[in-house]
Amino acid sequence: MIPEIDYFKPENLEQALQALASDEGKTRLLAGGTDIIPGFHINSKRFREVRRLVDISGLPELTAIQFQEDGLHIGGAVTFTSIVKNPLIRERYPLLVESSRQIGSVQIRNRATIAGNFVNNAPCADSVPPLLIYDAQIVVRSLDTQRRLPLADFLLRPYRTQLNANEMVTEIILPDISQEYQGKFYKLGRRRGVAISRITLAVLLKMRNDVIDDIRIAAGAITPIGKRFPDLEAMAIGQKADPDFLKELAVRLGKDILEITGLRWSSAYKLPVVQQVFYTLLRRLVETED
Repeated sequence: MIPEIDYFKPENLEQALQALASDEGKTRLLAGGTDIIPGFHINSKRFREVRRLVDISGLPELTAIQFQEDGLHIGGAVTFTSIVKNPLIRERYPLLVESSRQIGSVQIRNRATIAGNFVNNAPCADSVPPLLIYDAQIVVRSLDTQRRLPLADFLLRPYRTQLNANEMVTEIILPDISQEYQGKFYKLGRRRGVAISRITLAVLLKMRNDVIDDIRIAAGAITPIGKRFPDLEAMAIGQKADPDFLKELAVRLGKDILEITGLRWSSAYKLPVVQQVFYTLLRRLVETED
């Protein structure tokens, strides 16, 4: 049962920030509501202290998508349906579109927002691996301050971020990226539709004369939170992308994941799947370059 809670719909961003500033951590933002409303129904401990909801879903300051000098700016309350349909994102950041297309159902994608997906910081957040390999930065605002930081630094541990009670994520900024990069996104769930991820992988690759010029690798669900693998990326740069080396990379990815997570009951079947999928994605990307 949803408890009795005050509801406030601000007319602008300033009013929303004032509402956050005037409360002692008992106010929560309501954008899509696809996390907090089910959380109320199951009496999740994350929401038991909530006494007021501030509805930011209609604020124009948070729903714009536009390209600026420093990259593509996506408002924090932009829905996944808007991301999938946006021509700028489809052209320049296709892996974000691919991951967004696989989130929930049509009804969920019509409501769920990009900032809500990673502010929640569930291990299975589908948008996080693509955002990480696109070097996403976020803008965090309170009534009196504004800061900009990499998404990778913002995410701390499962269901924990750097976001303070009086702050909100207003924008996600994706730096412009060379069209020389080719990428793949992979999601594994227990079923084909409306599935919570068990494994996600995102890979960006730039080749030059059969040599790996740059590579970006991120995983979700298989690690406690979405994570890039900078050591593995550094190991690959400058190497010839032949099948033997790609197999070596895949083996190393499994070992790196095991070091992060430790040995778990699911490791025996998840790690071989991750390694095989990663190898397959790399092979397909290399073949695309040929």
